[in-house]
Amino acid sequence: MKVRVRFAPSPTGGLHLGGVRTVLYNYLFARANGGDFVLRVEDTDQNRFVAGAEQYIMDCLNWCGLIPDESPEKGGPYAPYRQSERKHLYADYAEQLIASGHAYYAFDTTEDLEKMRKDYRRDDNTNPQYDHNIRGLMLNSLTLPPEKVAELVQNGTPYVVRIKMPANETVMLTDMIRGEISFDSSLVDDKVLLKADGMPTYHLAVVVDDYLMKITHAFRGEEWLPSAPVHVLLWEYLGWKQHMPQWAHLPLILKPDGNGKLSKRDGDRLGFPVFAMNWTAPRTSETTKGFREMGFLPEAFVNMLAMLGWNSGSEQEIFSLDELVERFSIERVHKGGAKFDFEKAKWFNHQYIQRTDDATLAELAKPYIDMELGIGNWELGLLSKVVPLVKDRCTLLPDFWAQGHFFFTTPEIKEEAAIKEKWNDQKQQFFTSWINILTAQPTWDHAVIEATFNEELPKNGLKKGDVILPFRIMLVGGKYGPGVFVIAEVIGKDETIKRIKRVIG
Repeated sequence: MKVRVRFAPSPTGGLHLGGVRTVLYNYLFARANGGDFVLRVEDTDQNRFVAGAEQYIMDCLNWCGLIPDESPEKGGPYAPYRQSERKHLYADYAEQLIASGHAYYAFDTTEDLEKMRKDYRRDDNTNPQYDHNIRGLMLNSLTLPPEKVAELVQNGTPYVVRIKMPANETVMLTDMIRGEISFDSSLVDDKVLLKADGMPTYHLAVVVDDYLMKITHAFRGEEWLPSAPVHVLLWEYLGWKQHMPQWAHLPLILKPDGNGKLSKRDGDRLGFPVFAMNWTAPRTSETTKGFREMGFLPEAFVNMLAMLGWNSGSEQEIFSLDELVERFSIERVHKGGAKFDFEKAKWFNHQYIQRTDDATLAELAKPYIDMELGIGNWELGLLSKVVPLVKDRCTLLPDFWAQGHFFFTTPEIKEEAAIKEKWNDQKQQFFTSWINILTAQPTWDHAVIEATFNEELPKNGLKKGDVILPFRIMLVGGKYGPGVFVIAEVIGKDETIKRIKRVIG
């Protein structure tokens, strides 16, 4: 049987890096096994649907290079791939479950449910659930005569369909990561399968769609484990147990301190992104920054995510996507959660910047220079000279501006005190006379500039260490940057002399 996996997000907002990791593990498993990777949008909860979120998810996957074989955008043999467009399919299966005694109509109103939670609240049960203990006390097809049920349905009385969870049964699941897992059915409430608007809930839709789309392996976060017994029973009750996919519940991505699941709030608090790309909430216009806009390369982002919960069994940490496909195995995914380390994430990005060719880096860095100087206000050819000079100091793409801004515009001198502190007449005379030599110099390259610099030193009783730092601060504005004579060559003769003169007068 051909391997078929799926990522089934809800279009409700930004794509968390945990979601992208689920995509990645699905993608790697499919590619490693010659299978298909399916993107299926689970948009059945219309109350939580957010306009633009579906396109955002697809854009994120495109940026990461994790392109599905089948999707709403691409189509495929099991279309449609939006659950809202498959609405007509689910009611028949809900009716099949009712007919077999594994589900029932529930006519309880919102007020009825609120009253139930209030009336049956106890110290040892502060949040009563609609379960095998409660359903016999509620308004449903298990407590009403058949003719009354038929009348309510025929009259259009709103209802939901709930699964009838058995009491005191052990539900077993074999997980590819966690092995055999057992659940006590008595601890699981009667989940809603079909809502009053005719839309299925996740529980029914995921089983029906996985069956109809011939999904062979289902990878999802471990937070879905409590729902697993419902899904296992649905596969059994619908007569499809032999077709049930193999499950793998992936470990959580944890906060940096390991205390709980990483959330957007943690990112806001600690100053790092948790979304793949910028997400702007339509209702509030609030923008949450993503890894892409912060300056991560997609290859680095994907490599970092692969290592959050999986290891290759070797010391190697840098893997191309093709190498990950070759090395990936679901058996090497950890059971325990993986702490997110933003410094490690930046380390991955730095490694990829060093491995990327200069021409590509110039294209990637260009938007960040445009952001500072404005489009068309600087020469692209200059950036191609700057990139190889500063790339070893760059961790994120905006660093090409931070580490090389002085190539594009005359910098503010922030370390002038370091010049003035030990300034004297000898240094003043050195730079005054050297400017005259530079002005007359027909050849302008770093070797010639340095040679004239060195030749002028003894004439003023100076050593190189006396004036090299002042010269750097004149050009750069601070005590950093690549070789100072190379900087002078790149910015040109006129700009070099201008920057010296503004300090010495």
